[in-house]
Amino acid sequence: MWSFTIGINRNDQMAEFISKKFLIGPELRYKRTINFMKESLPPPAHLLDLGEENRLSTLLSDMGYIVQNTQGDLDLHPEIVKNNNVDAVTAFEILEHLIAPFNVIRSINAPRLFATVPLNLWFSKAHYNKDDPWDRHFHEFEEWQFDALLEKAGWIIIRRDKWNNPVIKPGFRPILRLFTPHYYAVEAVREEA
Repeated sequence: MWSFTIGINRNDQMAEFISKKFLIGPELRYKRTINFMKESLPPPAHLLDLGEENRLSTLLSDMGYIVQNTQGDLDLHPEIVKNNNVDAVTAFEILEHLIAPFNVIRSINAPRLFATVPLNLWFSKAHYNKDDPWDRHFHEFEEWQFDALLEKAGWIIIRRDKWNNPVIKPGFRPILRLFTPHYYAVEAVREEA
């Protein structure tokens, strides 16, 4: 049985070409994420991007944003996100990988937060890579759960969006992914004390 998925970590050059050419898979998600952020925070803004440098943070840098990435385990050291003089913190596709995202979100010391998380889909289990301890989802949220998490951590959501993530793969679930939103994006500001 054959199948291929468009994924940023795959070495399949054809899948990467299709993803970029037709804007499906990660490239479509990156474009939507960047457009969501640019609506209210155009470059050149200073960003603290949670997580190691990745394709999306590189795209943001190429567009003129000044991007600083975090290093280390945010679950064990949430203080990494404190004391950064930035216009916003970005948390794109990282909070679901943390065991305790509340501690990190609460520790952020910036006026604005942009975050995307995968939504919990009834037809798909949470992502789990047994070979890579950093590539596991401990949380896939329903919208209300993520909203409550941000509000409890002292953030006020001012804007939301959702989008799907089509993949090139045969089967019933890929068809459902064409129509079902899989990513949830929010822009939030720090609650006044």
